[in-house]
Amino acid sequence: MGLLSLAIWVPIAFGAVLLALGRDEHAPAVRWLALLGSVIGFIVTIPLYQGFKLGTAAMQFVEKFEWIERFNVHYHLGVDGISFWFVPLTAFITVIVVIASWEAITERVNQYMGAFLILSGLMIGVFSALDGILFYVFFEATLIPMYLIIGIWGGPNKIYAAFKFFLYTLLGSLLMLIALIFLYNQSGGSFDIATWHKLPLSATAQTLLFFAFFAAFAVKVPMWPVHTWLPDVHVEAPTGGSAVLAAIMLKLGAYGFLRFSMPIAPDASREWAWLMIALSLIAVIYVGLVAMVQKDMKKLVAYSSVAHMGFVTLGFFIFNDLGVSGGLVQMIAHGFVSGAMFLSIGVLYDRVHSREIAAYGGVVNTMPNFTAFALLFAMANCGLPGTAGFVGEWMVILGATKANFWIGLASATALIFGAAYTLWMFKRVYLGPVANDHVKELTDINSREFFVMSLLAIAVLAMGLYPRPFTDVMDTSVAELLKHVALSKLN
Repeated sequence: MGLLSLAIWVPIAFGAVLLALGRDEHAPAVRWLALLGSVIGFIVTIPLYQGFKLGTAAMQFVEKFEWIERFNVHYHLGVDGISFWFVPLTAFITVIVVIASWEAITERVNQYMGAFLILSGLMIGVFSALDGILFYVFFEATLIPMYLIIGIWGGPNKIYAAFKFFLYTLLGSLLMLIALIFLYNQSGGSFDIATWHKLPLSATAQTLLFFAFFAAFAVKVPMWPVHTWLPDVHVEAPTGGSAVLAAIMLKLGAYGFLRFSMPIAPDASREWAWLMIALSLIAVIYVGLVAMVQKDMKKLVAYSSVAHMGFVTLGFFIFNDLGVSGGLVQMIAHGFVSGAMFLSIGVLYDRVHSREIAAYGGVVNTMPNFTAFALLFAMANCGLPGTAGFVGEWMVILGATKANFWIGLASATALIFGAAYTLWMFKRVYLGPVANDHVKELTDINSREFFVMSLLAIAVLAMGLYPRPFTDVMDTSVAELLKHVALSKLN
């Protein structure tokens, strides 16, 4: 079994074992087994980095076997510079979520941990799949564990939020399935994604394919105006669910644009780039303003995620190396920062059982260690230089300015709005005198929570101070993608 298969199936296998354990009297063993599964799942991704060859855009760690012979469907895996970093990122966030949920979940612990481990393997499958049907199976299968995580362990309106999440994402994906079947017929009976990249498609076919993929991926990002499911889901989801949703699941849609929309329909991608740029700027500016007026911390960070993901799609569709690489870096950075923001809110919620900003004030007086971490993550969310949040946004702004000064100027305003809503929330929650008895009785983070926050802080600072390992991996693949799109335009 290859390294990518191990990265996919190790967490899924551990998740299946956890589901079989049953009753909550096994909860202590379940937690340790879940931690073991997530750690092993992360360890098997480390050799991928050690063995990854720079300077080539070819797929690496390729595995290919017959799956459904009649329809020429293969179990076909591989990663390049575009998809590589999302494999260890997914495994890393899974470890973080398992540790962070150690005491927060007390009912159906085996099902909760099992769902997260299975979800982890499925998401890695999405980033690794090189067969259209395999990609679709993994892409859709991720809905099931997340639906259960929201619907079982969520808040008062969890059923509504879970149904909205499932319905929005499923409807868009049905159009993608039609597009995959069309490409299968056009290619003479192949589901190989690389083969689809070389198909000579008419302008009409490309446009229809572009919008079919847009329906699936824009909802997943989510782009404005199909973002309305995200705040509801984040508010109702348990802390771990919000962290994984923001850190990894939103990236599945953005990744789809790079793997499907741009290389398969390059002419249509260029023709409709103005629409993608306009929608991205609306997300960056308008949704940032919406975030400022939120009273619920989770909802504020949810809208913040929409605004930050707007940078990603903006970077992709300005079609230069700074923009696309910046969008990819922003995806990874947002994985660390948004996960940290939601887990920080979870620390407070576990103690006070409220996400309302007005329920807090002066937290620094009773939780100084935790406030130091929260300040770092808030600064990263603002895009402070030296943190992960700065690198991708700065690259996208530079790329946008290179393409069009006014687009660059408009995107740069997001740094102002991001600082405004993040620091406004931080001031009201953490600074000033102790606001009430709930805050007065707070206890600072324990050793387990300190460990989780430390891991995330190291990731945020390491990427912010030295992003080269990330950019070196993706540069050649990004250049090859842009070359493919440019040659298509010339032809």
